[in-house]
Amino acid sequence: MEILELLPSSFGYVIFTYFYSWIMLTYLGVKVGAARKKYDVKYPTMYSDKEQVFNCIQRAHQNTLEVYPQWLVFQTIAALVYPTYAAVLGAIWVTSRFSYAWGYYTGDPAKRMKGAYGYIGYFGVIILSIAVALQLLGVL
Repeated sequence: MEILELLPSSFGYVIFTYFYSWIMLTYLGVKVGAARKKYDVKYPTMYSDKEQVFNCIQRAHQNTLEVYPQWLVFQTIAALVYPTYAAVLGAIWVTSRFSYAWGYYTGDPAKRMKGAYGYIGYFGVIILSIAVALQLLGVL
């Protein structure tokens, strides 16, 4: 059986969500690279002792990378059964990472909370993943 026969057609939306997340990660990475030049922070130094704004830009990217693997797993599990819901929740999470980063880029770490709405997408795919697990176990 081919993969296209196994997956629901709406899984295509999920694939576009993954692509959107790649755009987001690339954007955040490019911003760190530009900040390294601007604030003269050489590799392999992760953080600056002098430039708080650089640290905020770096931290926005690093924090996203820290949560990204878990999001990918839950996004994928949820999408196997609930592709449209997962795609919408994924798009919310990815978009929130831009808001989170833009708030952080101000140099005021408290402004990163502008991306807090992303928890809707993040916890949404976790809840859907739990539902998938319970269905597989015959509990739901």
